[in-house]
Amino acid sequence: MGGVDNSGRPSDGFEVATGDGGIPAEGGREAAVRVAFEGLLQIRRLMNTGATDPEAVPAAWEGHQPVRAVSLALEAAGVRPSAVDTEGHRVTTGYRVSAAERPGVVRVEWLGPPGSGAGYAAHEALRECAAALGRLGWEALEYRGPRGRRFLEVEALP
Repeated sequence: MGGVDNSGRPSDGFEVATGDGGIPAEGGREAAVRVAFEGLLQIRRLMNTGATDPEAVPAAWEGHQPVRAVSLALEAAGVRPSAVDTEGHRVTTGYRVSAAERPGVVRVEWLGPPGSGAGYAAHEALRECAAALGRLGWEALEYRGPRGRRFLEVEALP
């Protein structure tokens, strides 16, 4: 399926919004996210046949690509990603998903441009992210990093 990458350029496939790309293009983005997320749920139904609720358990491939899986889950839940301009300056407030130090674990931050108040909104925004991810079988624990900045560490529940 064709789509746009994180910088809004056409791509050969769907690109998740991790919060480190450009502002996702509006034209058809919601529909593309919905289709990609339905595909993820279908994979879960097919792969998690032994689970009581197969859609509530991450599939094995999600553990190998947690940044993509968590980013898709957040965007599908209606949480907006952050974005950067061509010079790498943050231009919108939202989530940013990146790999954590441990394999299979990702870090979710709530970031925005200077003066946006993203740091003040982080606690509530990250709670919403954790709730959305929890419904999909991800464990999200909140921590404080340098200068008291809040972030989540997210991994698939065992």
